[in-house]
Amino acid sequence: MRILEIFGICVLALFVVLLAVFIRRRLLMLGGGTIRLQVRVTSVIPGRGWSTGIGQFVGDELRFHRMFSFAFRPKRVLDRRDLFVAGRRLPGGPERLTMPGHWVVLSCRGGAGQVEIAMAESTVTGFSSWLEAGPPAEPGRTARRRSPGGPAASSSTP
Repeated sequence: MRILEIFGICVLALFVVLLAVFIRRRLLMLGGGTIRLQVRVTSVIPGRGWSTGIGQFVGDELRFHRMFSFAFRPKRVLDRRDLFVAGRRLPGGPERLTMPGHWVVLSCRGGAGQVEIAMAESTVTGFSSWLEAGPPAEPGRTARRRSPGGPAASSSTP
């Protein structure tokens, strides 16, 4: 009888843990602006080191939350002002086993260094639009322009 009680407690604890992860995921997705993605957290072994999670667009940030975690704080935050896509490729080698067939791997660079993000092809379009749709520059600041035959000239007014 004692073994059945221990087994029942273990099954109940497992159920509570799974319920907590499911509720956390639902709460993160409640506000909208979320996508499924994978982020490469380590590149020690080629083709490995991917972490499945939820990407949440909040203002100028893409917040990455791991799928199987209890934390409400994001594991990684990518700022749109510093981020650009350096390359795009299909999953290869062992990556094909961990990702759906219609996913694409984006190699991005930003203020935090290089990061690889994998997402569905249909999601890449929205992600690219979000990257390009940044807010305009601060008032009073203008971009520096190059004249055709000379050094960079500032177009700001005194």
